[in-house]
Amino acid sequence: MDPRDEQHLRRAIELSRQARSAGNQPFGSLLVRANGDMLAEDVNTEITENDITAHPELKLARWAGANLSAVEANSSTLYTSCEACAMCSGAIVISGLGRVVYALSAPQLYELKGGSAQKGVRGIAVLAEAEHEIQVDGPFLYDEAAAPQYGYWFPE
Repeated sequence: MDPRDEQHLRRAIELSRQARSAGNQPFGSLLVRANGDMLAEDVNTEITENDITAHPELKLARWAGANLSAVEANSSTLYTSCEACAMCSGAIVISGLGRVVYALSAPQLYELKGGSAQKGVRGIAVLAEAEHEIQVDGPFLYDEAAAPQYGYWFPE
């Protein structure tokens, strides 16, 4: 992970804090051009929008599909506070994004939520099956990414 990746990943983690402060699940993401310019960012809004699909990764994949050419999408990077779920990973594949960088892995999140790290569908498994190559980097910045999760899923 280079310093630019670290900066963008820290922004995704900050967005996860914002989501939590707004009463939503603590997840945030941003989409960045190959030159480092931010294209769009979003937070989880499942609760406030009463929409189980309102994950930031899905919303940004939809944005990319509507606003970027195939070449632009493939050269862009999605930074996210947590490994994308299978639903969001499917959208990432369809949108043509070329790279994903995440902070918490799904097993790390499951453990923070009090579950087994062995359970759940890994979003990176979906990305690995894409027709186009998607570079996946993570997990990174565990302590920072875990902080917004503490006390959300279970009272501390």
